[in-house]
Amino acid sequence: MGSGRTLVENRRARFSYEILETVEAGISLEGTEVKSIREGKANIKEAYAEIRGAEVFLVGCHISPYSHGNRANPEPLRDRKLLLKASEIRRLQGKVAEKGLTLVPIRMYLKGRLIKLELGVGRGKKLVDKREDIKKRDQEREIRRSLRDH
Repeated sequence: MGSGRTLVENRRARFSYEILETVEAGISLEGTEVKSIREGKANIKEAYAEIRGAEVFLVGCHISPYSHGNRANPEPLRDRKLLLKASEIRRLQGKVAEKGLTLVPIRMYLKGRLIKLELGVGRGKKLVDKREDIKKRDQEREIRRSLRDH
């Protein structure tokens, strides 16, 4: 979806969830949070997005206090508002409500001077599906290895 330099990535998202579609969202951040994210000092592994009324929030995203910041550094685990169009929020709300899907942050990246969040609409994978993914990945690795050696 979005192109740009990836700052933070949730590598477990595609392993734990079957991502059906992705959406680009802006994030409402305070000054020193932007600097911390640019340094790569953010963690979205445990994060998820939650729809409250007509707004979407990123919950559980940890952004470390900026090293050169002052005592006005914001709370590292605070909920952050995601900036989406009202029509997108309504569409996502419908999907999450009826089909039991989850909004999973996949990565944070730079788009020009702005920090964007790639948000995936996903369904949680069962243990069997995860095992199949691991098996498939191992088979592909073996094929690449044998092709390289010959």
